[in-house]
Amino acid sequence: MKYFFIKINCCICFLFFATLINGQSFKAGASLRILTPNPLLPVSGGIGKPNPSKEKQGDLFARAVVFEKGKTRIAIVSIDNLGWSSILGDRSRALIKGIPAENILIGATHTHSGPDAYAFPDENGNTGADLKYLDWCTHQIADAVNEAISKLEPATLKTAVDEANGKISYNYYADQLYDPRCGVIQAIASSGPNKDKPIVTLVNYAVHPEVIGSKRGILSPDLCGPLYSRIEQKTGGMAIFMNGAQGGMVTADNRLKNGEEANDWNECKRIGELLADEALRIINVAKVQIEPTLFCASKTIQFPVSSPLMQYILAHSALKSEKSVGNTISTQQNLLNIGTAQILTIPGEALPNIGYYLKRKMHTKQAFLFGLTNDAFGYMLTKEDFQSFKRYDYVSKTSLGEMTGEILVNESLQLVNECPPATDFK
Repeated sequence: MKYFFIKINCCICFLFFATLINGQSFKAGASLRILTPNPLLPVSGGIGKPNPSKEKQGDLFARAVVFEKGKTRIAIVSIDNLGWSSILGDRSRALIKGIPAENILIGATHTHSGPDAYAFPDENGNTGADLKYLDWCTHQIADAVNEAISKLEPATLKTAVDEANGKISYNYYADQLYDPRCGVIQAIASSGPNKDKPIVTLVNYAVHPEVIGSKRGILSPDLCGPLYSRIEQKTGGMAIFMNGAQGGMVTADNRLKNGEEANDWNECKRIGELLADEALRIINVAKVQIEPTLFCASKTIQFPVSSPLMQYILAHSALKSEKSVGNTISTQQNLLNIGTAQILTIPGEALPNIGYYLKRKMHTKQAFLFGLTNDAFGYMLTKEDFQSFKRYDYVSKTSLGEMTGEILVNESLQLVNECPPATDFK
């Protein structure tokens, strides 16, 4: 009888610890929603009136991945659009259950062939944005995240950073002034019918997806569409693209030998598929991380708005921000540790020198920058570069102001230094 009770107690203890371990296990889930408007809407490549679209090449998406470890749960969302403000992002956050709002990162791929999500005002204060479409998108985004939560399953992790080879991007202002490094995060199912198959592959790379652009009457995810298709064809899991520090002016390398540019879907396929292949090459040799750590921190940062153009946009956009008070605007910044990868968010288009500096100061050998995430405040350059060269006239004009870059760097370094370094596991 004594042996019977000991055996029962041992079984109970085993079940308790098995439940505890399972509850602390690393999990991932992914889902997407199509955001292609029907009928098609005009497309926006920046400030100014959107251009009518007559056809589409590829679909626009909201793509979401959710990671969980113990009581920590985070979501990363990518939207095929020029930019996505916190005004719209907060509408989705309010509809998402089971994740703290500050743990939901929402970024834009920066395609120049999507509908206007800024509601840019013209000189009379009118906008060409479709506000009903944008509100519909916020619900689709929330649905994608909520579904990803429901699909959470035990997973292992692979993360890696290396240079992507081939003719993918360059700096229009100065050929070699760009970051060729590509960061990849891949979650792999560790049990069930899809065991050892990728759940999601996230690609982080700095580039303007503007092969097609906004003036050809084509609605498109640009090079991101072929990237998704290539990765999903090869892995079976979902693909996500998060942009990097691509400001001033890191763009797709669609240059031809005759000095012209290739601006069609075939060139989108060439670049998107090449980047996808390079991302898979980089991640394929990465070490599998069992029960990786998961950490998320957030803070609110404020920027003065001294640019007359940006002041006008904030004052007259149909999307009014409660985070804009006078000539100051605030936003959320995040730092994530996912295994050995550390991720820092940037609420706009940081120039490459800022990107290089921040990566060098982060506490990891695998530094990721998610540009245009949680907000889309235009170009972010240092005070030394601001209005210093003719080349920088446009990026200075469409920046919040002279101090934007310096504030971003100081606030980012403070967050990095307050948070733990990225590690494999506890």
